[in-house]
Amino acid sequence: MLTWLMVNLSTIIVGLAVLGIVAAVIVNMVKKKKKSGSTCGCGCSGCAMSDTCHKH
Repeated sequence: MLTWLMVNLSTIIVGLAVLGIVAAVIVNMVKKKKKSGSTCGCGCSGCAMSDTCHKH
């Protein structure tokens, strides 16, 4: 088991780093969505797609 970890240590570290970045992006998107109601960050006042996002 220890030999397998040593052989694949670089792959494990890179995989964990990528997983951390993806998790941070998802958390950021969820926070933006809760805060402003939009994940694009530009607001809905000038958005051409505002009618499809917020159907009343």
